[in-house]
Amino acid sequence: MRAVAARVTRADVTVDGAVVGAIAEPGLLVLLGIHVGDDAAKAATMARKLHELRILRDEESCATVNAPLLVVSQFTLYGDTKKGRRPSWTQAARPEAAEPLVDAVVADLRGRGAHVETGRFGAMMAVSSVNDGPFTVLIEV
Repeated sequence: MRAVAARVTRADVTVDGAVVGAIAEPGLLVLLGIHVGDDAAKAATMARKLHELRILRDEESCATVNAPLLVVSQFTLYGDTKKGRRPSWTQAARPEAAEPLVDAVVADLRGRGAHVETGRFGAMMAVSSVNDGPFTVLIEV
């Protein structure tokens, strides 16, 4: 499982012209990719890491300052561009396997008390954000 976590002052995701998820205060925008071999244990580990990641101002985390997260599924994080000019998606989990794991990460975060907004799985989304820093990290579990 792979995530790109960006510290943001605000972020939103739009589908067909309508905002489906937004955070209007400092927090994390999380682009989340699911690998073919991922499972529920990795989802729980990813949720814990995201919630406790100390990349907010003053080395705080979403857990310590109750900052919101906007989680957006993004299978393209597993695009392989080593050969040719067209990415291969063979390492990205199929939608029927990936969607429950994205949902599991979100549910685990909410179970920890986090305020979580989401995109819409499988939809063409427009993601907008104002990066803070910028400060962006790659997380793999």
